[in-house]
Amino acid sequence: MAINFANESTGDGYILRAEQVLPRPCEEVFSFFADARNLQKLTPPWLHFRILDEHPEEMFVGKYINYRLRLRGMPMRWRSEISKWDPPHSFVDEQRIGPYKWWHHTHEFEASGSSTIVRDIVRYDFLFSRFLNKVLVQPDLERIFGYRASILEQEFPQR
Repeated sequence: MAINFANESTGDGYILRAEQVLPRPCEEVFSFFADARNLQKLTPPWLHFRILDEHPEEMFVGKYINYRLRLRGMPMRWRSEISKWDPPHSFVDEQRIGPYKWWHHTHEFEASGSSTIVRDIVRYDFLFSRFLNKVLVQPDLERIFGYRASILEQEFPQR
């Protein structure tokens, strides 16, 4: 299994697209993503990611998830809000507090036979130049999503 990336710059920010096929039914894969506690498992250890909420597992539109992390050694807090919830097909989380000017992350799950195509569409912008996106932000995001893909391959191995 592999992950495929596509990146583009728009007039008001950037888009990172990632796609991966997992050999499990859509409902099973969505259920894994629907439990916010699995965010910790899917986030690389070098980010020192910690969910701050006591019971993050229940997801719904309007749900806030608070966490802290370190990015390039800088500690930061992040607050996401679930702005769309459509099990088992998709959900959207949007940054409300965090390092980006804005962040809109669409998670899509498409059945493909007995497998699931997992698509991530991350629309974002930050306060710095396009050059910094190319040399720092985009590579960091690809590294983070690459790590996540390897964990998903362990969680959903070929049968």
